[in-house]
Amino acid sequence: MSKNKRQTEGTGIALGLSLGLVFGILIDNLALGLCLGVAMGVAYDARNRKQDKDQ
Repeated sequence: MSKNKRQTEGTGIALGLSLGLVFGILIDNLALGLCLGVAMGVAYDARNRKQDKDQ
């Protein structure tokens, strides 16, 4: 595993949590926003991991 790959793992979850936090505050339901953010972040990381394997 290259150094760049190690540095980018988990980026999707961090980004998803950030967006989920903002979304949760906007809709006044923080728990729902965080759950949706984590789900989006995991999906993003999984997609990137699959694309890396294909290359």
